[in-house]
Amino acid sequence: MARKRLRVGILFGGKSGEHEISLRSARSILKAIDRKKYDVVELGITKEGRWLQSGAAQGLLGSETASADAGDESGLSIVTAAAEPEAGTGLDVVFPVLHGTFGEDGTIQGLFELADIAYVGSGVLGSAAGMDKDAMKRMFFAAGLPLTPHVTLLRSEWRADAKKATRAIEKALTYPVFVKPANLGSSVGISKVKSRKDLAAAMDLAASFDRKIVIEQGVGGSGVKPRELEVAVLGNDSPEASVIGEIVPAKEFYDYEAKYELNGADESVSIIPAKLSKSEEKKIRAMAIAAFKACDCAGLARVDFLMSPASKGKTSEIVLNEVNTMPGFTSISMYPKLWAASGVSYTKLIDRLIELALERHTEKQQTSFTR
Repeated sequence: MARKRLRVGILFGGKSGEHEISLRSARSILKAIDRKKYDVVELGITKEGRWLQSGAAQGLLGSETASADAGDESGLSIVTAAAEPEAGTGLDVVFPVLHGTFGEDGTIQGLFELADIAYVGSGVLGSAAGMDKDAMKRMFFAAGLPLTPHVTLLRSEWRADAKKATRAIEKALTYPVFVKPANLGSSVGISKVKSRKDLAAAMDLAASFDRKIVIEQGVGGSGVKPRELEVAVLGNDSPEASVIGEIVPAKEFYDYEAKYELNGADESVSIIPAKLSKSEEKKIRAMAIAAFKACDCAGLARVDFLMSPASKGKTSEIVLNEVNTMPGFTSISMYPKLWAASGVSYTKLIDRLIELALERHTEKQQTSFTR
């Protein structure tokens, strides 16, 4: 008897500001996934939070991914689908291609845990830590990993006494600084601030997106444009690191516009592999794996670094920037491109992530949850 094909739910969309990026990632996965291996179910979440299945979900993506047996069901319950596999609608694994809030921050992962269903990517803790830049930095610090100096303030502290908050920032850091919402991705709400006159506007912008604001000192100081390096990590308890890539931003730093909206001669450039010495490569790849483990990540993550140029008598400074637990996943996104350069094709990468999800779920069954 032929083995039953795995039933894989590709979950996309969501309520976050990265909804459109999620749709791009999902389109690429749906085109590349091996339909001979998997029965694929499209699962969509609208910007308003409504759950859609099959044909209704495909409406979020456009007709190019529609399959011949697409229905118009809507209002799917992941819990029901997971709990009633004998009904023929059960899912063996979910691939949540959700970026940002409500998809990459541990909330949807908690639902999967309650439903006892295998899913691609980090668990509740790893996802939450990877989203919260303040918590992430605390984990990096505890693991002895190099960071740029930073300050975290609450939106309420900033709004209650902006002058006091400004003094605290300027006492701890020197300009230029980067002001960021603690819980957001794709560089949304981030500003580079070169002097006090621009600080208030940057703080207000970040505060509009999150209750916590992280202010980081620019790597290398004034007038220095650090290199932006990225490593793709793949695995569970024994993760592996890809070759290292470099992003040369079209703008002063790699913000949302530079990532997704500029085209042609104005677009950012990726260099794979990055031009580094053997010792620098070894150090950065080891740091990527250490960062992955420090945040208790699983499945996949892209680890980003900043590297200042070497100055007279000093070596280059390499610091961790952040971990992204569900990076962009189009065929031309950095995460798949880094693995392609490391010998793992896009389709094989999807296979490997599904395998890792099932492996983690099976390992979880060894844990007792009752006395």
